[in-house]
Amino acid sequence: MPIVAQSTETTDWVSRFADEVIEESERRAPGKPVVVASGLSPSGPIHLGNLREVMTPHLVADEIRRRGYQVRHLISWDDYDRYRKVPAGVTGVDESWAEHIGKPLTSVPAPKGSTHANWAEHFKAAMIESLGELGVEFDGISQTAQYTSGVYREQILHAIKHRGDIDAILDQYRTKKASAKKQQGQKPVDEAELEAAEGSGAAAEDDGSSASAGYFPYKPYCGNCEKDLTTVTSYDDDSTELTYACTACGFSETVRLSEFNRGKLVWKVDWPMRWAYEGVVFEPSGVDHSSPGSSFQVGGQIVGIFGGKQPIGPMYAFVGISGMAKMSSSKGGVPTPADALKIMEPQLLRWLYARRRPNQSFKVAFDQEIQRLYDEWDRLDAKVADGSVLPADAAAHSRAVRTAAGELPRTARPLPYRTLASVADITAGHEDQALRILSELDPEQPLTSLDEVRPRYDKAEAWINTHVPAEQRTIVRDEPDAELLKSLDEASQQSLRLLLDGLAGHWSLDGLTHLVYGVPKVQAGFSADATPKELPPEIKTAQRSFFALLYHLLVGRDTGPRLPTLLLAVGQERVRALLGE
Repeated sequence: MPIVAQSTETTDWVSRFADEVIEESERRAPGKPVVVASGLSPSGPIHLGNLREVMTPHLVADEIRRRGYQVRHLISWDDYDRYRKVPAGVTGVDESWAEHIGKPLTSVPAPKGSTHANWAEHFKAAMIESLGELGVEFDGISQTAQYTSGVYREQILHAIKHRGDIDAILDQYRTKKASAKKQQGQKPVDEAELEAAEGSGAAAEDDGSSASAGYFPYKPYCGNCEKDLTTVTSYDDDSTELTYACTACGFSETVRLSEFNRGKLVWKVDWPMRWAYEGVVFEPSGVDHSSPGSSFQVGGQIVGIFGGKQPIGPMYAFVGISGMAKMSSSKGGVPTPADALKIMEPQLLRWLYARRRPNQSFKVAFDQEIQRLYDEWDRLDAKVADGSVLPADAAAHSRAVRTAAGELPRTARPLPYRTLASVADITAGHEDQALRILSELDPEQPLTSLDEVRPRYDKAEAWINTHVPAEQRTIVRDEPDAELLKSLDEASQQSLRLLLDGLAGHWSLDGLTHLVYGVPKVQAGFSADATPKELPPEIKTAQRSFFALLYHLLVGRDTGPRLPTLLLAVGQERVRALLGE
């Protein structure tokens, strides 16, 4: 038995699943490492929805490790799946890739310009790099390697020997599926999974049905064209001789399945076979695999044929995206973890997955919402530091900033993301100007190097450059707006004079914040320190009008970055000139 470091984080969903998984693992395989699993198909960019397939078991596995248990988090790379279609928006790929449809993903060339050996390795590499940045510890398993090296040979022969039993299980759902298909007018996700004849006129469903040889749960890849557009025409149980014909190129051959490694079990048999083979105790599934008659449900019955048990695990909800404008990888697709990690620190992305139960949907922000998320994260960080945080929030925070292996690297001086984004916007890549502005935010503790605010500064700069439309970027006026200045009434002129008179004495982020909010209060006869409760509602209207005037005079728009940051960025001398002094 391990020496258990009892977790103090007992109030969140991760801890509850960890309790259940440890108990179930001890029941199934006492004394052995706990096995949790994820499955990813490198058929194209692996997106942020797929990341939930990894983060859910990762967080549970990490909690179990924190308690002193050994854990294996398997990621099965489904790289021996067929190449089904040419994905939209992948750079270096055109319709000529359609000639590879039906081949294993590892037999398809990588996109043009890639340094990787094949299609699957190209998309796996990006995900592996992101998982490393996120602190995800895992054991990767290539299904191409497993199948082509004969690792699953006994399991394949066992499945074929018991194909009648598998067929009987699948038959319970075929009528329901056909009815659902008729009602919905489309194929369920699983039924289309291994359809073998896109445009050829012949098809084999993912349950392995074959018109010539009856039900057969195994799909050979053609020895000539490498495609899975094959039909098993005969099989001998005693000799394991299998004959197949390819509808794509006309090739046929007879092989001895006990020696043949160029094919795979169909999906609904393959998945439960792996559960049994690896001894998986915990694996979540998406909503598309959890409906009646889908892979997870059917697999729960088929796994018994292989002497295993279905893993426990939740159904996880979809992950949404807010703001996809200018996404480099989203032309017809969806953003990836690498896209998210360009604009946010790993801790924030981990937190988004940790704080919501798997069955709760949430959004990853690429628009202005990212600033609000960062504000929320920084408030949580402050509550953790001062001890006022609630237990569940403390647990989510802990899972975001560290793993069982230790703390994730973090920004030494985490200034507000929206401030850093504003500075990056205004300075347009000039680091010396950015350092000047940031060093003036807090004169008592001036910043001495941009390295102190990295990587957060770099993430904010990347967000500004890639996700903020050009029309929303900040361009400071070169010359004063003489016409507007000339048209100002006496009250507006007075508000500018109050601001200009206070600039020198308030030249810091806090000081300028106090000043710009205080001017309308003073004009109305109140103290600059008056709180909102002490002020009439019209003061807010006066503040909005004053702010709009300043934005017009400084950047020619109604809105812009937070005014205190903007004023610091423009610099005192230029502010005075633009405001007509």
